[in-house]
Amino acid sequence: MPVLRNKSKYTGLKRVLYSAKYSIEGLVYAYKNEKSLWIHAVVSICGILAGFLFRISLGQWSIMLIALGVILAVELLNTAIEAVVDMVTLEFNPLAKIAKDCGSAATFVTSFIGIIIGCVIFIPKILRLIGLM
Repeated sequence: MPVLRNKSKYTGLKRVLYSAKYSIEGLVYAYKNEKSLWIHAVVSICGILAGFLFRISLGQWSIMLIALGVILAVELLNTAIEAVVDMVTLEFNPLAKIAKDCGSAATFVTSFIGIIIGCVIFIPKILRLIGLM
């Protein structure tokens, strides 16, 4: 029988604050231990700076920020999947490989879509800047 968490004794604002604390702990862990999350964070910062530099529209900002948020969230979920799989078994298991590979694929797909979004937003602006459009 699975072990269930005890229901929180906190309610209201205190519960929200504890939830935020645990979320921040998860972010801190991921940034300290996951190199790929750092790469995504650096690319996100570059995209945001490029957005200011090229003065992208509000709609473009919205699309870009949603894409960046989804990419970082999927990377965090992939980290969680890897941790759970490693908790269950450190030995090779075909199902563990599928779980890890699919989590990695989800990150890859969202990153690839993010690259496409970045190209759609920034390539026309770069071409205009260098006089090719």
